[in-house]
Parts: sequence; structure tokens; C-alpha cells
Amino acid sequence: MERVNADRLKAVLAKMMAVLAIIGAINWGLIGFFNWNLVDAIFGGGTREETSAIGRLLYSIVGLAGVALALTFPWRRSMETTTTTTTTNLRRGSNRRADVYP
Repeated sequence: MERVNADRLKAVLAKMMAVLAIIGAINWGLIGFFNWNLVDAIFGGGTREETSAIGRLLYSIVGLAGVALALTFPWRRSMETTTTTTTTNLRRGSNRRADVYP
């Protein structure tokens, strides 16, 4: 039972981290493409600053990566996925029960 709860917690934390990374990357993309900071617009602060062309290019690339992550992140776990692991032995016949004769 603890294993299931730990896996569920990991999945929730992974989704929360992905959401934060996506929001941050989209904000950087807005800075790169439009020189507009969403966080400053929502929470106030920061004046409009001049950013170098290379800086804006890097912001734009991070923004595109955030959009790609948002589109490709596995938001739902498939039901076929199991959390158990199996070990396979490569020697032939090693998993067979030996016949015992009285």
C-alpha cells in the first residue's frame, strides 16, 4: 500500500513540476518573442527592459521547449502500466522446476 501511495505522490509531484516548468518557459517565450513579461503583468513590478538579440533568442527557444513539453508530457498514466518489476534469467531452463523422483 505504501508503494502505491509513493508512486501516486511521485506522479502528482512530476505533474506539478511540469506545470511550473511549462508556465516558466511560456513566460520566457513571451519575453523572447514580444518583450512582455506575464509575471510582471500579473503581479506588478519590473519596468520594460531592453534585452539583447541573443538573450531574446534564448528566451524564445526556452519558450518553444515549454510549449513542446506541454504538448508531449504524458498527463495520464495508461492502465496497462504496472509498478512491479520482473527479473529475467538469461540461462535457458533455469526457471523450471526440477523433476523429483522418489
